[in-house]
Amino acid sequence: MATTSIQYLYKPLLHHHHHSFTTPDTSLQFFKHLTTTTTTTTTTNSTTLKLFSSLSSSPTTTTSLTPSTNTSPFDTLAEHLAAANFRQADEETRRLLIELAGEAAQKRGYVFFSEVQFISAADLRAIDRLWRRHSGDRFGYSVQRRIWERKARRDFTGFFIRVGWMKKLDTEMEQYNYRAFPDEFIWELADDTPEGHLPLTNALRGTQLLANIFTHPAFEEEMEEEEGEEKEEVERKEEVKPKERPKFIKSFKQDYSF
Repeated sequence: MATTSIQYLYKPLLHHHHHSFTTPDTSLQFFKHLTTTTTTTTTTNSTTLKLFSSLSSSPTTTTSLTPSTNTSPFDTLAEHLAAANFRQADEETRRLLIELAGEAAQKRGYVFFSEVQFISAADLRAIDRLWRRHSGDRFGYSVQRRIWERKARRDFTGFFIRVGWMKKLDTEMEQYNYRAFPDEFIWELADDTPEGHLPLTNALRGTQLLANIFTHPAFEEEMEEEEGEEKEEVERKEEVKPKERPKFIKSFKQDYSF
């Protein structure tokens, strides 16, 4: 079978040089015939071997003919953010966290706080970096963590208010309620969009998931860099009399199912 294929490739070339070619019985006889000592056959053999060599593509040629498969798992997120499609980017971020957290989270459809440790620092930083890059450093986990650490003093109620996840009610007393998902959240980057508003993280099952994201090793270096500034802010706040904590409605219905 192989002999027939090679003969088919060489027959037009040999005919061009007006030399007859007898089909050998075996592949060994075929290659022995190519090494005949006649000058004309040697010339034909030289040309033939060049043709055979050209049929064997080099690794470089093969690579160039193969479509590039260098894709990143964060390409879709990058596309949504570049187009300012923040609602789609938020959904993709949630999908990525589930995917990166492991098989159990994938089967369940959401991430347990204890599974955040399985997400690599590089992956979590990649997600955060994309959010910051396409929002002018106004969205992203590291932005939210800074607000939680430095402005809300690790108080999640204060954090929710600062990032706009809770809204102030039109009442005489200072009262807040959770925004209804998804319509009451803000899906555009405007001047009045609260810093750290996106991406969203479900707090319906508690705040441990958020706390584990904020304290993930991915952000340890940044936390160390801000320690000095944080201490200075604490000293300034100690000189100011703290305001009375706002009162909250306890009978609200949580629609926080993202």
